[in-house]
Amino acid sequence: MAPLDGILVADFSRVLAGPLAAMLLGDLGADVIKVERPDGGDDTRAWGPPWRDGVSTYYLGLNRNKRSIALDLKNPDDLVLARELAERADVMIESFRPGLIGELGLAPDDVRRANPGLVSCSVTAFGSSPEAAGMPGYDFLLQAMGGLMSVTGEPDGQPLKAGTAVVDLVCGLLAANGIQAALVERARTGVGRHVEVSLMDSALTCLLNQGTAWVAAGVTGRRRGNRHPSIVPYETYATADRPLAIAVGNERIFVRLCEALGLPELPDDPRFASNEVRVEHADALMDAFEAVLTTQPAEHWLQVLGAAKVPAGPINGVDEAFALASELGMEPVEDVGGLPVIRPPLRVDGERPDIRHAPPGLDEHGDELRAWLTRAARG
Repeated sequence: MAPLDGILVADFSRVLAGPLAAMLLGDLGADVIKVERPDGGDDTRAWGPPWRDGVSTYYLGLNRNKRSIALDLKNPDDLVLARELAERADVMIESFRPGLIGELGLAPDDVRRANPGLVSCSVTAFGSSPEAAGMPGYDFLLQAMGGLMSVTGEPDGQPLKAGTAVVDLVCGLLAANGIQAALVERARTGVGRHVEVSLMDSALTCLLNQGTAWVAAGVTGRRRGNRHPSIVPYETYATADRPLAIAVGNERIFVRLCEALGLPELPDDPRFASNEVRVEHADALMDAFEAVLTTQPAEHWLQVLGAAKVPAGPINGVDEAFALASELGMEPVEDVGGLPVIRPPLRVDGERPDIRHAPPGLDEHGDELRAWLTRAARG
């Protein structure tokens, strides 16, 4: 049995954070029913190119291990089925604008009158306070408004977003974590909880050390390219052919790095004798390192630094990253009915969870689910 076997999830969310949380629960064995609009379904179904057999690869990445039913929540008959699903679910996830779920008659407190054990989760943009009403919430906006773009990019360049939707990603992870904690508590009390997570809270969480630098020390982060604000050396360095990422987390590694580069005198240089002073003299250290590194290609230095146990790696493309994971025996992709699907990212007792369902087509399971919900509604 999977850890969440027997847990029924009603997923009324769309786009990324909510569907990601629901998918992670599905990976762990939950039966996830994805409720979509009949007129096109989840927005991400249209987010292409690229496509795979006419299906957006964006959608494919967020919806494995789910079943799909199309319900028009403006239709009274479909709304009855939606309410029946919520009353039978262990978990309900939604990402409507604040207040709309109550207008639909699906407010968590109302549903819990019939289903006391329901664990509900709302994914919002900026929380549910009146001040946040009507504010739109897309990952790109939150990377901008939440501070991430201000610390991402080259020092003399424009602020940049991350290459993927990191705010939505963190929001989905936080939602899944909160839901599972509430399920653990429900096992003791029999009573569900309401979990709320916002994209803004998630953006502030993504700031990590940059956030605490401001909150605890009044230091505002700035763009530094690949350079770390607090650790040096911890960035990319030029070689004879391509950049190399080097990450030095303590003084022992720094000494090994200097020796491997034929620069054993650097740890005794007052400019580089501790991490604190290296942060102040990062440009000078880069000059010293690159004078050596640019004499040989990256592959040469990877072998040298690997032998010296210095953390270093190439800047892989997406294809190279998946190839590396495969070479390391991680088996990141599984063929599901002819469709390559990224496998769940964790292991339980040494095994990745099963992919029981490929990402479903719109209303793929609608007939069976409507029949079940109709019978349930009739008693």
